[in-house]
Amino acid sequence: MSLRITGGQFGSRIIATPDSSKTHPMGDRIRSSLFNILGDLSGARVLDAFAGSGSMGLEALSRGATHATFIEKDRVASKIIAENAKLLGVSHRVSIINASVAGWDQTTSETNRKKFDYIFIDPPYHDLQLSTVNRLSKYVLPNGLMVLSYPGRESVPTVNGVVVVDKRSYGDAALAFYHLDTENDTVAMSSKHV
Repeated sequence: MSLRITGGQFGSRIIATPDSSKTHPMGDRIRSSLFNILGDLSGARVLDAFAGSGSMGLEALSRGATHATFIEKDRVASKIIAENAKLLGVSHRVSIINASVAGWDQTTSETNRKKFDYIFIDPPYHDLQLSTVNRLSKYVLPNGLMVLSYPGRESVPTVNGVVVVDKRSYGDAALAFYHLDTENDTVAMSSKHV
């Protein structure tokens, strides 16, 4: 199976996806809609958690992000992310962490904790791992944004430390946009991005 980068520098380029039921790549239509909402990502640092093929982080790089960190525990999927980055010529702008998101969080000390402008979270729909998702809020910058993909039939998941500033439904899938839980920043982020 393959996916298409939907816009930006690498728009229409095809990337590979793992030939496995262990990942569920976000479809082109939803990914295109998400990145059209976000707009220009120039200079942004992004985290693609539960990365799968890396389509979210690679799309962000295509749309101007300077660096993408991918966390993926499946070795085959991690290899495909590396191959996709090489294909697009962005290997020097990519970090790939072959670990579970929870394992990565547990081994990242506070002094080594990097923060990101955007965190894309696309866990398996049968196991959203909300306790792990909750811990990711400490990695988002004060004016940053977390985006969670979750089953469209469910209500918006509550995540500690952040507030929902928008939600979008696409049938079987939905996106929730979160910002750090501070009143002034929430208003500013809500009007800037969503």
